[in-house]
Amino acid sequence: MRINRTAAVAGVLALAGAVLAAGPAQAASGTAPKGDGAKAICKRLPKTEERIDKALTRLHGDAGVNGSIARLEQRVDDAHKAGHAEIEKYLNDRLTARRALVTTLDTRKADLKSVADWCAKNAPAAGK
Repeated sequence: MRINRTAAVAGVLALAGAVLAAGPAQAASGTAPKGDGAKAICKRLPKTEERIDKALTRLHGDAGVNGSIARLEQRVDDAHKAGHAEIEKYLNDRLTARRALVTTLDTRKADLKSVADWCAKNAPAAGK
């Protein structure tokens, strides 16, 4: 038994030493980025626009659409009618966040239009 414990302790110490030795080397190689990522942003632009449009369509949907503001409003009304004050408060907080999300997504969509214009004008620069 003593041999197995000694081998286990030696293995743990060797592993710990390897991790400690590798730590500074990994930190040094992960320094500041070398660019602004313009090429990648321009490449992902169509999918990003598609995701934002899909989310906005869902959020603006009617009460039958999962994840829509109208559906959540209906749930808040139902909780109010049932007298479930705690549920109503919780759902109201979610509704506030969801409405704020619409504002955020609208802003991002507007920002992406200017990014798309930049990408169209500076396609060779994006490859640098």
